[in-house]
Amino acid sequence: MLKIFSTQLSGLFNKMMDKEAFEMEDAGRLLAQAAVGDGAIFIQGFGEMQGITAEAMDGAEPFPKAKRYEHGQTIAREDRFLIFTRHSNDKEALKLAKALREKDIPFVAISTSVPSNEDSLMELADVHIDLRINRGLIPDETGNRFGYPTLIAALFAYYGIKFTLEEIIQEYQNEED
Repeated sequence: MLKIFSTQLSGLFNKMMDKEAFEMEDAGRLLAQAAVGDGAIFIQGFGEMQGITAEAMDGAEPFPKAKRYEHGQTIAREDRFLIFTRHSNDKEALKLAKALREKDIPFVAISTSVPSNEDSLMELADVHIDLRINRGLIPDETGNRFGYPTLIAALFAYYGIKFTLEEIIQEYQNEED
């Protein structure tokens, strides 16, 4: 079972690299606006995606200029946001996205794209990265699927963004020296 999961997860990462690499780079560039300036990068994970916030703030290699977002916190125009959630139609994430849109605060959203007749993070975000997990990765004997690794996929996207951002910051610092 673990071998199947590992193979499927590897395939998911490859698909994300093929289909979402430009978005990860765009996300890094958008966040760099805050990182090399006077802004902060607020990170908000919804549901299980709170694990991303913990990694960004408390992990061995913290995310540059990251701040944990608390509801009602003051946000400035030079700040940027990273929003992580399971699906692009998550109501709580959409509430935050709409508030950011109203305040003209650029943000990146990371979620699985799902069709929606209403608002979606895909349309509201300046950059959206699709996790591409619409069902579990492992089939069972009855035709159902299980093993739904949204947090693992989100961490993969997180690191893709983080590595790009750190590269940009390094280039910027080299130019200033």
